Parts: sequence; structure tokens; C-alpha cells
Amino acid sequence: MWLILAFMSAALLGCYDSFKKEALKDNAVIPVLFLNTLFSSLIFLPFIVLSSTTTVLDGTILHVGSGGWEVHKYVVLKAFIVLSSWVLGYFGMKHLPLTIVGPINATRPVMVLIGALLVFGERLNVWQWVGVMLAVASFFMLSRSGRKEGIDFKHDHWIYMVVGSAALGAVSGLYDKYLMAPVSEGGVGLDRMLVQSWYNIYQCGMMLAMLLLLWWPKHKDTTPFHWAWSIVGVSIFLSTADFMYFYSLSLPAAMISIVSMVRRGSVVVSFLFGAMIFREKNLKAKAFDLALVLLGMVFLYIGSK
Repeated sequence: MWLILAFMSAALLGCYDSFKKEALKDNAVIPVLFLNTLFSSLIFLPFIVLSSTTTVLDGTILHVGSGGWEVHKYVVLKAFIVLSSWVLGYFGMKHLPLTIVGPINATRPVMVLIGALLVFGERLNVWQWVGVMLAVASFFMLSRSGRKEGIDFKHDHWIYMVVGSAALGAVSGLYDKYLMAPVSEGGVGLDRMLVQSWYNIYQCGMMLAMLLLLWWPKHKDTTPFHWAWSIVGVSIFLSTADFMYFYSLSLPAAMISIVSMVRRGSVVVSFLFGAMIFREKNLKAKAFDLALVLLGMVFLYIGSK
């Protein structure tokens, strides 16, 4: 069941990336990201209210657990990590082709494995090392594909932002493992709905501060903001994808390494959107680079069984 949920989350994430690309087209990044966090918060606010004031959701998968600062301090840190990743990713996504951003994001499982190696002392087997090397090779080949479109991976700061976003996303994945793992296994054992509901609300507060302090004073001199219904789509697809992700991790025997790899399969969906909807260029070379990433994920999957 947890693996099926991971695949469903991956498909929705691909739609999320595609709607995000459309929402950012000729649009100001900070207000778009603020609205995304706002709509995501509004989606989960009723569950928080109903869980704290009634017994309607008791015993259901939508019930939001309660807790004081000893619990919420972990969620605030989660919100900060994810929002930092999003800010970098949104700016990079706006200025780069979706068929470049997707494969870079697909290398997150490799970063998670390296993080597990450094933080949790895990050892990689031969299969996993092959997967890592394939992912590294695909990254270098992707840089060659990008050069044909005038994108220099060594000097393009948008590329650095996307890589930074992917790295922080990997940190978030490792942190999720810590948050969801039972106390008996060295984790915090947090309620998954509490984490997802409240980290959206904390992110919304952080983005409101950024909107008022950083964007609004200079908004007349920067890219203007315009409304697009794709902004709502971003929040809906992301919230649903994350719900399935957290639900998957909460189930017995769920493995963060496998779930993380499956979720990166979202790149196939976003790549197809980039090819068919956004009409991006140099698709044959990028498709080969993407195939290397996916092959690397297969090796990681085999090595993690």
C-alpha cells in the first residue's frame, strides 16, 4: 500500500511541477509562492479546527494530532527547510526549461543516500554505488544538453538555485525520516497530519513576512504579479501529493529511500509536459539524460531491497 501511495504521489508531483512552471510564466515569484502556501494552509485549516473542537475526525486518516511547543518546534524547522528549498526552486524553475529542472530534481534520491551515508552512518552497496555514478554521469550529460540552449551549468546562478533546492529537498527527506520514525527507533514519532497541516501554516507566515518586507517595497520596480488559476492548481496537486507521501511514510515497513526514489519518478510527468505543452527544445538529448537518471534510480531500488 505504501508503495502504491508513493507512485500516486509521484504522478501528482509531476503535475505540480508543470502547473508551477505555468504559474511562474512572466510572473513575480514571491507572491506566487505566498499564494501557494496560503491556499495549501486553507486546505488543511478545516482539518485542524475539526480535530481540535470536535470528534468528527477521530480515528480517521484526516485527524490532526495535538501538541505543544515541544512538538511544533520540529515542524517549524521542517517549514524553514522546505520553504528555503521552494524559494530557490521557484526562482530556478522560472528561468530554466522544465526539461532541465526535472532531471536535476530527480537526483534527490542520490543526495538522500549520501546524506544517509554521512548522517546515519549507512553503507552503500555495489548496486547503490552504480546508481550514484549513473546519476552523476547524467548530471554532466545534462550540462552538455543545456549548453546547446545557452545554459552554462558552471556559471548559471539559476542552475545553482535548482541544485540548492534539490539538496535542501534531500535534507527535508532525511528530516522526514527522523520525524516520522517511532521514538523506539530513534525518531520523534510525530503525527503525520500534524506535520503536514502546520508546516503549511508556518510557511504561509514566513512567506507573508517575505512578501511585506522584501517584495512589496520594490514591487513596482520588479516583475509584476498577475493572477493565474494555475496557482490554485499548484496548491491542490502539492497538498494531495504530500498527503499521500506522509501517509505512505506512516505505514509499517515503509522505506524512505524507496519512497524518495519513487517520488522522483514525477520527472517523467513533468518532462512530458515540458515537451508537449511548453514545446521545449533539444528533447532527444535530454530524454537520454533522463533515461540515465531513471536507470540510476532502478539500481538504487535494487540496492535498497
